Amino acid sequence: MLRREKPLAVFSEVDGDFVAILRRYLRMFDRHVKTGEFVKRELVESIPAGPQGSHRDVHLILYAPPEDVWRIDAMIELRGKLGAWTLTDERKEGMLLGYTDAENDAWIASRYGRK
Repeated sequence: MLRREKPLAVFSEVDGDFVAILRRYLRMFDRHVKTGEFVKRELVESIPAGPQGSHRDVHLILYAPPEDVWRIDAMIELRGKLGAWTLTDERKEGMLLGYTDAENDAWIASRYGRK
């Protein structure tokens, strides 16, 4: 996204602080937020962590150019959906991140062994 090749960036960390190298990238992205080139949104999701109802917090930071801020909202909605994650969800996530159909096909084939 910093090279203007993708319309959305999503960073996440479970239960704690972002590692040093990631904090460096966040600072680079935040410079673009200060100039108005990117919009930033943060949220914390609670995800199941075990059989006894425990949860873990996932801290998300999303960035998009102002004209693509709808992608942030769509990604938050997608991640918050109830039920199992599907291949359709995987493909939609890839589209929101700016990947082509061919790139999504290759990812799905490598991850799930099919298109």
